[in-house]
Amino acid sequence: MPMPEKLSTLLRHDLPASLVVFLVAVPLSLGIAAASDAPILAGLIAAAVGGIVAGLLGGAPLQVSGPAAGLTVIVAELVAQFGWATTCAITVIAGLVQILLGLSRVARTAMALSPAVVHGMLAGIGLTIALGQLHVVLGADSPGNGWDNLIELPGQLLTPHGPATSVGLIAIGVMVGWRWMPAAVRRVPAPLAAVGCATLLSMALALPVDRVDLPGDLFRGHVLPAFPDGEWAAFAVGVLTVALVASVESLLSAMAVDGMHRGPRASLNRELVGQGVANTLSGGLGGLPVTGVIVRSTANVTAGARTRASAVLHGVWVVVITLFLTAAIEEVPLAALAGLLVVIGVRLVDLRHVRAVRRHGDLSVYVVTAGGVVFLNLLEGVLAGLALAIALTLRRVLWAGIHASESGGRHRVIVEGTLSFLAVPRLSRVLGSIPEGSDVVVELVVDFLDHAAYDHLSLWIDRHRAGGGTVVVEEVGQPALEGDPGARSRTGPAVTLPRWFSPWAEWQAGEPGDRVLIGAREYQRRARPLVQPFLAELSDHQAPTALFITCADARVVPNLITTSGPGDLFTVRNVGNLVPPYSAGGEPSDPDVSVAAAVEYAVDVLHVPTIVVCGHSGCGAMNALRSGGDRGRGALASWLRTARASRQRCERDERAGTLDPQFDPLDRLVQANVRQQLDHLATHPSVARALGEGRVRLIGMFFDIGAAEVYVDSKGQFAPVEEAAVLGTPA
Repeated sequence: MPMPEKLSTLLRHDLPASLVVFLVAVPLSLGIAAASDAPILAGLIAAAVGGIVAGLLGGAPLQVSGPAAGLTVIVAELVAQFGWATTCAITVIAGLVQILLGLSRVARTAMALSPAVVHGMLAGIGLTIALGQLHVVLGADSPGNGWDNLIELPGQLLTPHGPATSVGLIAIGVMVGWRWMPAAVRRVPAPLAAVGCATLLSMALALPVDRVDLPGDLFRGHVLPAFPDGEWAAFAVGVLTVALVASVESLLSAMAVDGMHRGPRASLNRELVGQGVANTLSGGLGGLPVTGVIVRSTANVTAGARTRASAVLHGVWVVVITLFLTAAIEEVPLAALAGLLVVIGVRLVDLRHVRAVRRHGDLSVYVVTAGGVVFLNLLEGVLAGLALAIALTLRRVLWAGIHASESGGRHRVIVEGTLSFLAVPRLSRVLGSIPEGSDVVVELVVDFLDHAAYDHLSLWIDRHRAGGGTVVVEEVGQPALEGDPGARSRTGPAVTLPRWFSPWAEWQAGEPGDRVLIGAREYQRRARPLVQPFLAELSDHQAPTALFITCADARVVPNLITTSGPGDLFTVRNVGNLVPPYSAGGEPSDPDVSVAAAVEYAVDVLHVPTIVVCGHSGCGAMNALRSGGDRGRGALASWLRTARASRQRCERDERAGTLDPQFDPLDRLVQANVRQQLDHLATHPSVARALGEGRVRLIGMFFDIGAAEVYVDSKGQFAPVEEAAVLGTPA
C-alpha cells in the first residue's frame, strides 16, 4: 500500500530539515540568552515555544521562530533596568500587542519602513553584540554600553588572556572558515560545528573555563512574570519596543523567506498573531522574546522543508534535549557561545545592504541609525534614523537643482526636480546672474511647477525678452510654462514624452539652428549617458533578434512601435517596404540587390530567428501604385513595378471578400502588399533554407499611424497585436 502523500513529505523532507534547524537553533539560543544577561534556560524555552507555537499558528509556513540576535541589546537593557521577572512580563504584554496588531490587519505597514533604517538597526545591534561579546572572548565581562565596549577594547587586547580566549577564538575560526570545508563536511551546520569543536577541545584539555549552568531541577526556582513597582512609562516603552522590533523583524524575515521557495505565500497578519501568541507563552514560561529568525529559516528552506511540520518538530527536539540532555549542554563553554555571537553580530553588518542603501542615496540614514543604536540605545538610534529618512524624503520632494552655464556666448539655465516657492530665492539668484540682452535657454526638467515659481520665471522671461535678449524654454518635464496647458492636453501627451519619443516640432520650437544638429546635441547631453553602457557591449558584435523590413516613411519608427533598443533590430527601409523576389532561375529579379543582400546577411550571417515586414496606413507608395504610378518613367516608377503583384493580389482578395472591410481601400492594399512581400521573401534561397529547417519565422505587421496601433497578420486577418492568436504568419 503506498504511503500517504503528507506522511511521505513529512518523512522525506520535513523530518530531516527539522533536525538541521534544531542543530542550528540550540547553540544560537544558548548564546543569545547569555548575551542578553538572561537565564540560559530562557533561550531554550523561547526556541521550543517559537518552533511549536509560532510554527503551528504563524502565517509563514517555512519560517522558523525563536530567540533572535536582533533583540539581544533590548533584552539586556530591560534586564538591567527591571530584572528578569519584569522583562518576562514585558514579553507577555508585547505578545498581546502583536496579537492586536495582527487582528487589526496592519502587518503590511511594516513595508513602509525605510530599508536603510531597518538594516541600520540590525547593523547597530550586530556591532553592539560583537563588541560586547568580544570582551567575553578576551576573558572579561562586557562593560555594557557601546562607548565603554569600544573604549575599553584596546586595554583588553593588551592584557594577558587565559584559556577562555583560546576557546572563543577557536569558535570564531570555525565559524569563519567553515565555508571552505568540503561539501560533505558542511552538512553539519557551522554554529554547531563551532560550538562543538570548542567544547570538545575544552573537555579534552580540561580547560578551566566558565560553562553553561542549568539548574539541577529545571522547574525549581522558575521565575514567573512580575510587574514593576514603578517606572510605568519606561515599562510601556519597553513593551512597545519589544513588540515593534519583534514584529518588524518577523515580517521582514517572512517576506525574505517567501522569496526562497515556491510554496504557499506568507499571510503577514496571521504571522503577527502567531508571533504574538508565541511571545505571550514564552514570556509566561520565563523565556526570551520570540521572532522569526532568518538564519534558522534559511537553514530550513535549504534543508528541503516543505511544510510547517519542520519548524514544529525542531521545537519538539529542543524540548527533548532540554529535558534529557542537560548534562551535554552544561559542558558548553560560555566563551564558545561568545565567539559564535561575535561572528553573528559582525554578519548583521551586511555589505550587500550597505551597497544597496549607498546606491539609493540613503547611506547617511544607515550610518546614523547604526551609530545611534551602538552609542545611544536602540530606540533613540531608530528614531534618529527615521527622522533623517523623513528629512531626506522631504528634501527630495521639495528640492530643485538650479544652475547656469555659458558656452559660445549662449547661456543655459537648467532647473531640475520640484520647482516650488521654496526654490524661488535660488532661482532668482541664478537668473539674476544672466547678462541682459543675452541668448538664454531655460531647460525645465521638473515634475512640478507651482504658481509662485511659474510667475517668477514668466516675469523674468518677459523682462529679458523686452531687454533685447532671447529666451528659449525647453520643457523636458511637464511644467507647461509657455503656451496653453489645456491645449497641450487636448492635442495629446507628446510634450510629456522623453525627447527621443517626441517629434522635433514639439520641443524645438524657437530653437535657432539646424534641427538635426539640435537633436544630436540633445542626444549627446541626455540620451548618450543612458545608452552608452549598452552600446559599449555591442561595439564589437551584433546579434539582432529580428530583420525588420519597413517603409521609409518618417512617421514609422521601428524601435518605438516594438519597444526595442540598440542591437535588437536589423532594419531595412525602402519606399513601400518592398522585397523583390528571386526569379525561377535562382537569381534576384531586380537589378537593385540591396534588399536581397540584407536578407541574406541577416539570415545566413546574423542568424535572425524572425523576419518582419511592416506596412503602414496611408502609405504614399501604395497610393501611387493604385494611381498607376508604376506605368511612368523614372526611378520611383521602376521601383513600384516590383509591387504590381501586390495590386493584383489585393484585387483577387477583394473579389473573394477576404479583406477586412473595417480598413479603407488604400490600407487594404497596404496589407495585401505586406502578405505579398512575405511570399517574395520565401523565394530567397537563404530564407527558404531557414524556413525548411524551422529556424526562422515570418511576421506580417501593419501600423495604423493615426491610432498609433500595431496589427499583426493572424489567421488570415490583421488583428491588434494584443488580440492576435498567432504572432507569426508562415510564408
